[in-house]
Amino acid sequence: MNWEQLLSLKRFNDTHKRLRKEQDETRLGFEVDYDRIIFSSAFRSLQDKTQVIPLSKTDFVHTRLTHSLEVSVVGRSLGRAVGKAILEKHPYLAEVHGYKFNDFGAIVAAAALSHDIGNPPFGHSGEKAIGEYFKNGKGEKYKSQLTDKEYQDLIDFEGNANGFKILTETRKGIIGGLRLSYATLGAFMKYPKQSIPKKPTGKIADKKFGFFQSERAVFEDVANELGLLQTRTGEELSYARHPLTFLVEAADDICYTIIDFEDGINLGLIQEEYALEYLIKLVKDSINTDKYHSLTTKEDRLGYLRALSINTLIADATRVFIENEDAILKGDFHVSLLEKSKYKAQIEDIISLSVENIYRSNEVLQKEIVGYKIINQLLDVFCGAVMRTSEDCATNYDKLILNLLPEKYKITTGGYESLLSVTQFVAGLTDGNALLIFNKINGNLV
Repeated sequence: MNWEQLLSLKRFNDTHKRLRKEQDETRLGFEVDYDRIIFSSAFRSLQDKTQVIPLSKTDFVHTRLTHSLEVSVVGRSLGRAVGKAILEKHPYLAEVHGYKFNDFGAIVAAAALSHDIGNPPFGHSGEKAIGEYFKNGKGEKYKSQLTDKEYQDLIDFEGNANGFKILTETRKGIIGGLRLSYATLGAFMKYPKQSIPKKPTGKIADKKFGFFQSERAVFEDVANELGLLQTRTGEELSYARHPLTFLVEAADDICYTIIDFEDGINLGLIQEEYALEYLIKLVKDSINTDKYHSLTTKEDRLGYLRALSINTLIADATRVFIENEDAILKGDFHVSLLEKSKYKAQIEDIISLSVENIYRSNEVLQKEIVGYKIINQLLDVFCGAVMRTSEDCATNYDKLILNLLPEKYKITTGGYESLLSVTQFVAGLTDGNALLIFNKINGNLV
C-alpha cells in the first residue's frame, strides 16, 4: 500500500480527481468529513446510548457521544504525531502532493468520531441481543428466506458494519450517504471483510466483519480506490486494514481503558485509593508527585492522572506505529498498537479491574438484561409487521405498528432488505427511545 492512494480525497460519485494541492486550506475535505458526521442525526443519537452503564441517570458517566468526542480528540493527536513522522520519512507527500501532518490528524479524528455511530442501544449487549434474536429467537424462522451471507449478517450483527451502512447508504435523494472522503471511510473500516467466511485467524482485522452484503459494492469501491491489499478474493472477500485504522483503534483503546476506569471510580464501583495506584504505575515516569499531592479533591486527582495516562499512551502508540510502518503498509502487522505497548502490563491490570468491578457489576448486568428484553420484543413486533405486509397478510395491529416506523426504514418488499432495515431502525434507537417504544407497544403510556 502507498500513502498517496491511502490519503485519497475522493468521494462517492465524484467525476473528477480531487488533488490535495487544490484544496481550500480554510476548510479541507477531511475536515468537511468531521463536520458532516457532527451534524448527522445518527451521531446525535449517541448522546443517549450506553458507553458503560445502560440507562444511567448520573450526569458524569460517559455516553457514546462523549466517548466518541474524546476518542476523536485522542485520534487527532495520534494522527498528527504519526503524520509529522510520515512526512519526514516520505517528504514527496508534502513536496509533490501538498499533504500536511494535520491531514493525518483530520482523517483519524473524523473516523474516530464515527467509530461507534452504528452501535445499537444498551452497549455491546445490544449487538448480542440482535444477533441472538435471529439465531436462537423467533427471528430464526426467517433463515429460509435468506442466503447464507445475509443470514450471517443478522446473526452476527456488527455495529461496525452498521456504521459503514449509515455513512455510505444511498437512499432516495441521498447519494452515497454522508459522502465522506474515501481516506476517512478507509480509516473507519476496522474489520475490512464480510461476515462469511467466519474463520478465526488470530489477525485482528479478521476478528469481526465490516460491511453487510447490501454494502459490498461500495466497500469494494472504497478498498480498490485506496489500494488496500486483498487477503482473500472471490467469494471470500477481505482486505488488509488501512494503516490509519490502527490509530483509530488505539484512540478507542486508550479512551475506554482510562475513561471507563474513571467512570467506575466516580460511580464508587472501584475504590479511589486502590484505583489511583494503578494509574500512578502507568505514569510513574512523568508524574509530578508534589503537584499530585497538592490536589485536594478526587476529581482533580483523577483529572491529572487521566491526562498524564492518555498522553503517555498516545506517545507510545505513535512509537509503535512508526517502528512498524513498513509491516503495516505491507499488510503484515496483525495486532493492535497497544498490544505492542511497553505499558501492556499496566493496561491489562486496569482492564481486568474494570471487567471485574464495572462491566460485571450488578447495575450493568441488570440493565443489560432489560436491554435484551426490549430489543427482542422490538425486533419481533417490527419484523413481523414488515414481513406480513410483504406477504399481503398484515393485521390491523401490524398496520398500526408500521406507523411507528420512520419512512426510510419502511421497506415492505420482504426478505433481507426488510429485515436489515428493521434491524437498522432498532440499532439506531437511543436507550431512552427504545424503552419508550417498548412501553408503547406493551400498552404502557407513561
